[in-house]
Amino acid sequence: MTAISSILRSVEGGGVKFFCPGCKEMHHVPFGDGPGPRWGYNGDPEKPTFTPSILVRSGHYVPGHEGEICWCNWDDKDEFPDLQCSVCHSFVTDGLIQFLGDCTHGLAGQTVPIPALPCGNAP
Repeated sequence: MTAISSILRSVEGGGVKFFCPGCKEMHHVPFGDGPGPRWGYNGDPEKPTFTPSILVRSGHYVPGHEGEICWCNWDDKDEFPDLQCSVCHSFVTDGLIQFLGDCTHGLAGQTVPIPALPCGNAP
């Protein structure tokens, strides 16, 4: 991965990652040719727009995982205490992240700029 701006990293195979301040982790947005779902990207690494919305789900929020043992009810949280089930749903337009109301983190309903990439952030 290579930083292409202060807010985006390119991803091998076509796509970019940005740091989500709601989830406090990187979100991957694949675009261009390739397998799987692909998003539209305006090509601006300083003020990116991605279409359609970006939906990231984990744990029991992933379709088909309802009622299964997941991060929120896992017995051994000592090793990974920060794991949690979550939903992050947003529109990214002109470098701003508009978090929708179905987000489970504290930025639900807010619009914030994509933050600079944190130093040392793992891929």
